[in-house]
Amino acid sequence: MASKNPSAYTKLMHKIAALLPEKSRAVFLHPAGPTTIFFWAPTFKWGLVMAGIGDINRPVENISLSQTFSLMLTGIIWSRYSLVIIPKNYNLLSVNAFVAMTNSYNFMRGLRHQVAK
Repeated sequence: MASKNPSAYTKLMHKIAALLPEKSRAVFLHPAGPTTIFFWAPTFKWGLVMAGIGDINRPVENISLSQTFSLMLTGIIWSRYSLVIIPKNYNLLSVNAFVAMTNSYNFMRGLRHQVAK
């Protein structure tokens, strides 16, 4: 059962929101905005995208097909999920689309190398 008293964190976020311009306040307090885990979890997931981009320079023989395939599939599944949930989470959509794209590219590089052997 949820508490009827707002937490200290919630009170702090509303005080910060009161200092923001009106247009920014709605974004800040959005159910998938920066005051929630629904914003921060996808934001930190961008580290997977950076790792995938870094793997583009990795020698093709060192690419793990199972790892890149699972990340590619995860990116596709979670991209779809981000559009089905309420509220729609476009931050989650964007990070997972990029996870899927970077790992699709790396998977195809690795697969072509394995087939060419």
